[in-house]
Formats: sequence, C-alpha cells, structure tokens
Amino acid sequence: MPEAGPQPGGSALLVGCDFSSSPSPKKPIVMALGQKLGRRVQLSGLERLESLDAFADWLVQPRAWLGAFDLPFGLPRELVETLGWPLQWADCMQHYASLSRAEIRSQFVGFCAPRPPGGKFAHRATDRLAGSSPSMKWVNPPVAYMLHAGVPRLISAGVFLPGLSQGDPAAPCADGLPRRLALEAYPGLLARELLGQRSYKSDARARQTPERLIARKDLVHGLEQGRSRLGLQLKVSHAQRDSLIDDASGDALDAVLCLMQAAWGQGQQEQGASLYGLRPELDRLEGWILSA
Repeated sequence: MPEAGPQPGGSALLVGCDFSSSPSPKKPIVMALGQKLGRRVQLSGLERLESLDAFADWLVQPRAWLGAFDLPFGLPRELVETLGWPLQWADCMQHYASLSRAEIRSQFVGFCAPRPPGGKFAHRATDRLAGSSPSMKWVNPPVAYMLHAGVPRLISAGVFLPGLSQGDPAAPCADGLPRRLALEAYPGLLARELLGQRSYKSDARARQTPERLIARKDLVHGLEQGRSRLGLQLKVSHAQRDSLIDDASGDALDAVLCLMQAAWGQGQQEQGASLYGLRPELDRLEGWILSA
C-alpha cells in the first residue's frame, strides 16, 4: 500500500474516503489523499482498499490525518428510541456492531412495516438537510450496512470523531498513535451544488453515458474553479484530472469531493470552530454531515 510522503510546509494530511460496506477488487474503497494550501486543495494521490481488513489496517497506520468519510456515523434518534436501543452514541454503536446484517435488516423491516407509505424510514436531522439517504436504509444504497462496517472499525482504531467520541483533538490518541480524526461526509451535497440534479456516475455499464461523462467534466472544472460555497479550489495534474473524469463509477471523484469537505473542515477548525464545522447543536446520538 503506498504511503503518503511528508507534507510540504507542515500541512496536515487530508483524506477523503468513498466507502463500501463490501469492498472488492472491482469495487474498492477509494481514499483520496491531499493537503490544504490556503484556498487550494492539492490532490496527492488515490489509494484503493479491496477489503474491510485493508481498511482497518489503513486506519491504524502511524500517521496523523483529518478525514471525511462517506458513510453515516449515527442512526436516527426516532429509530433508536423505538427499538429500545441505548441512547448514548458509544453504547448504541457497540450494540449495533454486535448485530449481524440479517438481524439489522429484520429489525429495520419490522420498524418500517406499520408506517405509512412515504414515511417508512426514520431520518436524522442532518439527512433531511443534506438530502442524503436515511442512515437506516439497507438497500439502494445500503448505508445502514456502511455504518455497520465502517464506524466500529473507526472506533477500534482509536480514531477521534468530533461531537461523538470523547477526547482532546490536540492530544495523541490513547493507543499512542498520532491523532487521526474522522468526520462524516456526503459527496452528493457538494456535487448537487455544482451540477444540480444532473447524474455524473453509475456502476452499470449501460448507464455510463456521454451525458454523465460531460457532467463529470463539469464537476471537476467547477471544483478547480472554486465555484462552491466551500470557497476552495481543487488542484490536480492533467493525468489526475483525466483519471477522475474517466472513472465512470464516480468512486474516485466521490473520494475527492470528500477530500474537499475535509479541507473545509480543517479551515473551520483553523478559524476557531471547535467541531470542525459540524453544528454545535448537533444531536450527539445521530451525528452530523460535514458542511450541511
């Protein structure tokens, strides 16, 4: 696995993660690495992790980073209360991790069954604001399984999660490794700001159309021009730009969108925001999506 080299000027290593609950060689987890230099975000490179074990190993490497991860960090309070699960985030995640995916699906189906059409799922406050799928959804996309696969590994690795886990973000982790800090991200939030409702990706070859290719070109161009409210400009090489545009699945581009959100979070912290841009009034059971 390639290592990120020293960061010029002492800038922090930033990470954007396009996550998968069932990674494979054909559909790996994609990690975009970079750094923030003023208003510019330099993409250093991409790493692809083909298993959850590889992801867990990546998390415990002895280097400090600030990352934005495309997976939910919490469940809707309404769901947790209805199921009678623990109402403290750490206890809730411990209980959730103890369940199998089949058990999760069974309990969530039972929750949804008596509810009216159009209101089957419970939503977190941040999901409604960001326009993301409810974090209890187990299909299309299976974000509930993404939470189940990702958050316990972040916890096990000793990663600091502002607003959710305990710890001093300026201090080394309890396991002695350099400070590693994770924030929940949603690439669709930034993509929609630049593209509206235009689709830019698909895993299905039949849907990898010229229109989606043009949308990816426009999205990368918008990021380079700094047209979003994040106030940041993406800096990539010609080869990196071509690679992002050519990836019809959009996985690499989603990782870069998360990288931009990580850079925004770092900027918020530099300006004195204690939670890296997360809302101070966030529900500490549900969590919050960065920049929502």
